Formats: sequence, C-alpha cells, structure tokens
Amino acid sequence: MEEKSYKEYLENITTFIFDVDGVLTDGSLVITTEGEMLRTMNVKDGYAIKTALDKGYNICIISGGSNPGVRTRLKGLGVTDIHLGVGDKIETLDEYLDIYNIKPEQALYMGDDIPDYHVMKMVGMPCCPNDAVAEIKEISKYISHKQGGKGCVRDVIEQVLKVQGKWKDNYNAQYD
Repeated sequence: MEEKSYKEYLENITTFIFDVDGVLTDGSLVITTEGEMLRTMNVKDGYAIKTALDKGYNICIISGGSNPGVRTRLKGLGVTDIHLGVGDKIETLDEYLDIYNIKPEQALYMGDDIPDYHVMKMVGMPCCPNDAVAEIKEISKYISHKQGGKGCVRDVIEQVLKVQGKWKDNYNAQYD
C-alpha cells in the first residue's frame, strides 16, 4: 500500500493546534533579575494565525507554560482558545474537539517535545518544527523546514491554506 503524501492530509484540516515553547517561540528564555521569563515570537507566525482565523479556521493553543505575555499576544491576534498551564494535554484536546465537534482527522497539532507526544498521536496531522526532539519527529507526518519560533507555524498554516486554495487571495489583505 502506497504511503499518503503529507499534502493529502492537509486537504481536510479545519483546525490548527499549537504548543507554545519550541513552536511559537524558539524555546529560549531570557530571565530578568526579577525572575520574569521573556520569550520571543515571530511576526510571520502571527500574520499566518490572523489570516487563518480571518478565513474561518479554528486556532487552539495548548501549553504547559503559563506566561501572561503569551496570552496577551495571542489574544491580540484574535485567538480565543488559549489553554495555558495545562497539565494534561490529552484531556484538554479531547474537550476542545468535543466542544467544537471537530473530528481528529480535521486537526493539525504542532509540537516539539515529549509533553506533546501522546496528544500529537490523537490528531490527523501531527507535525513539528525541524528542531523538535527525535521522538516527535518520528511520529510527525510533516517536519517543517523552519525551526520553532522561526516561522514553522507560518509554514504549516500557509501550506494548508495553499492546498485548500485559500492563500492566494492574501496579497491584497492589509494587516498590521
């Protein structure tokens, strides 16, 4: 039996689910003398998230981290399903899919490390940045050529929208 191309899985995606540290950020922390942990996010990822939301896709964030600045940034992009400080990602994913009546094969989950392993196995399109750990790469149907925090989110969103014919009309869109 012939293995499906990863692009065939993209045709049915309606929902993007992302981890934060190592996916939306590069996984680095700058720790201030007051103990605050600062992260950086890529504006190209932000543009893609906003575009996907504007086109009616679901975006969900599931992260063990709980930085309030992360929530502020994502809310500013229009993301409403933000689950931070999550201890059980499987339970959170199950509840999210159930609430919105989303089938697992309609969901893309991008993670980068062991806490994402089991939850990634529950979706139709598990994927990761190219600097993910080996165990996550092994179960991913797509490994982005971009690193975490360096455009991997933009990469997967753009690919889904292109496969579904929803990216090309972006050139006239105006975003800040």
